[in-house]
Amino acid sequence: MAIISAQKTPARPAPLSDTTVIGWLRINLFSSWINVILTVVSLYIIFVAVKGIWVWGIQDAVWSAETRRECFKISKDGACWAGVLNWMDSIFYGRYPREELWRINIGGLLLVLWMAPLWLPRVKGKVFIGLTTVFLYPFLAGYFFSGGEKGIFMQIMISAAIVCLAANTLHSALGVFANSSLSEFLIRVTGTGKASEKTQRNMLIGLLALALVAVFLWQMSWHLESVTWTKWGGLFLTLVISGIGIASALPGGIILALGRRSKLPVIKVISTTFIELFRSVPLITVLFMATTMFPLFMPDGFVLNKLVQVIIAVCLFNACYMAEVVRAGLQAIPKGQAEGAHTIGLGYWGTMGLIIMPQALKVMIPNIVGSFIGILKDTTLVSIIGLFDILGMLRAISEDVFWRGLHHEPLLFGAGLFFIICFVMSKYSRHLEAKLSTDHKD
Repeated sequence: MAIISAQKTPARPAPLSDTTVIGWLRINLFSSWINVILTVVSLYIIFVAVKGIWVWGIQDAVWSAETRRECFKISKDGACWAGVLNWMDSIFYGRYPREELWRINIGGLLLVLWMAPLWLPRVKGKVFIGLTTVFLYPFLAGYFFSGGEKGIFMQIMISAAIVCLAANTLHSALGVFANSSLSEFLIRVTGTGKASEKTQRNMLIGLLALALVAVFLWQMSWHLESVTWTKWGGLFLTLVISGIGIASALPGGIILALGRRSKLPVIKVISTTFIELFRSVPLITVLFMATTMFPLFMPDGFVLNKLVQVIIAVCLFNACYMAEVVRAGLQAIPKGQAEGAHTIGLGYWGTMGLIIMPQALKVMIPNIVGSFIGILKDTTLVSIIGLFDILGMLRAISEDVFWRGLHHEPLLFGAGLFFIICFVMSKYSRHLEAKLSTDHKD
């Protein structure tokens, strides 16, 4: 038998790993002559653009001046950021009284404190915390922002908001440091651990009622000076309108989407008509209709200010667009999921709430967050109907006597501010996708 010995072929040099910087550059930017040319041209364009922005916006810019004319005397070719800096309070707070700005700051800090547990991994009951944020925080923040006299209903809702905020904070602290919940802590402290569930539930309800009464009596002495809505403006007003719109868009969209998929003809027709009516006209038309025709449908003596009318219009408009996003997510779920839920005895609401809707919302996270970003940006349209949101305040800088004609710098600052907010929302959307394992690839 002939023995054939295989000759060893000369070893080829191993390809450069794409994990190194040089390998990544060669594969992605210099893999062919066409890519080399495109890369060089692109880098040249980026260099020219960045250099121009750096020279105009940083190197030759004026940061301290009293008027636009003084900016020109210091530098004719650079940006005049002094006007933006002098108007910074108005850009963020509008015409809100300067001695009362602490109320807006406190309202923002309360929102951060309220929502912080949603990002803590060891905290339980996040759904309840989110619901209290949506339905109770607006009453507490609304009183801080507007002030004035409190009716009995407003006092009850403020008391409930304060109790929920304190309970959420204590519950979160116990979850982080003791891996426990507030109810478990109260049961352990009161010594009712061996009692029946009914006794424990009654004890917790009694403590809640006692806390509500104590807080109600405490807040009765509160009195904040009234600040009319016409003083609201700037980024503060933009966040108020867009925040309420975002908070109401998803629940409203879910209700409308379920109504459109309903087997009851009346509910289906009403939901479909409502959705198509609002989706067939631009937002600016809806805003004009809300501020001019909405009062005509109200009873005599019932008056809503323009801000409330705008918020209602924004909520309804975005709920209709969100309904189509949710409906698309529902249609993406296989019918076998609903059939499997019915086989284990779940009804319509149990199937929809526990099986179908969580999967649909998880699949549609990019679309939902994209709609939220659209709500934030579309809110600037309220400047057309006379509300001085952030866009209105940025435009007002160019009409100031001392800064007349200053257009580019304020609008660029506003664009940068919107980019930061939208970029953070987008990154959080990607974080949710990865956390919930939606299997979306880059």
